[in-house]
Amino acid sequence: MSSLYDRLRYTLAQGARVTFYAGHYLAARRLSGPKTPPGEPVFVPEHPLPTAAEIYRALIALFERDFANIEAGLYAPPHDMRPDLRALIAASRDFFRDLPQADARRLARAHQEVFDTVRGQSYPRYYLQNFHYQTDGWLSERSAALYDFQVETLFSGAADAMRRQALVPLRAALAGRDQRRARLLDLACGTGRFLRFVKENFPRLPTVGLDLSPAYLARAEAALAPFSRTDFVRANVETLPFEAEEFDVASAVFLFHELPGKARAAAAREIARVLRPGGRFLLVDSLQYGDEPAFDGLLDTFPVNFHEPYFTAYAREDLRALFGAAGLALVETRPAFLSKVAVFEKR
Repeated sequence: MSSLYDRLRYTLAQGARVTFYAGHYLAARRLSGPKTPPGEPVFVPEHPLPTAAEIYRALIALFERDFANIEAGLYAPPHDMRPDLRALIAASRDFFRDLPQADARRLARAHQEVFDTVRGQSYPRYYLQNFHYQTDGWLSERSAALYDFQVETLFSGAADAMRRQALVPLRAALAGRDQRRARLLDLACGTGRFLRFVKENFPRLPTVGLDLSPAYLARAEAALAPFSRTDFVRANVETLPFEAEEFDVASAVFLFHELPGKARAAAAREIARVLRPGGRFLLVDSLQYGDEPAFDGLLDTFPVNFHEPYFTAYAREDLRALFGAAGLALVETRPAFLSKVAVFEKR
């Protein structure tokens, strides 16, 4: 049972977080040029856009659930309730410095510079793009340094709270087990944001973070340095370098909407292969059409404004069928603001 102080502390911390990042989002919109380049027809979404009140209600519901989970002891409060102000100011400065470059790519519909720079290296062709019109795609320290701030700005400070919702089914998957004898694989671990939440709550659980980007893996390793039983592997999710049935739990946060259809199917098969029977796969990714009908208009506009070439196909993907074909049965799914958590079991 939490105290009034705990609730007040959480509310003030998350309120300040939302105000800070939402302010950056609004400032970025004001500073950016039009979303549609000159001469290109103005994009009209198929579905109506949500009202500000609808977005606000969903955001509040996410944080209410987040605190309820903390209050119930399902996971610990966020480690950054008292953020490093100097680091935030530096990240803000870098964000605004990079913004004109991303904006210029959007107006030029330019997203191939990464391919032109590293063609011939061992990366899938679809990976070599400037997703979100992001500087250097996924392949530089600069990109890795900017990423977390950019994502939190995009979601008005709610990205970490959305990630934390996967800790609830993770706790259920580990219930009654010796954590030291289980293993978790986090696919496309990026800078290690989700893995850090995992290790803060399950410190004895052996984990492996997998990603294709050396720069992002380096930041993940640094973020997880205080914890034991952590390993990192550079590899493609379509061809995992592990034996069959090595893991008890696998997770993927904001990965599948950036994979083309064939890669999604290949990744699903590989996840099923490396999970032990009864193992769980935890998926955190975008809402799909129909999950929250009021937000369907945002699903229309997102891939146009941020260069997400595979997003629309993902938003219409039948996840039950996709993972079912690989041998993973859908256990549950639950929206979490602009994302949702889906849990699958290897039967």
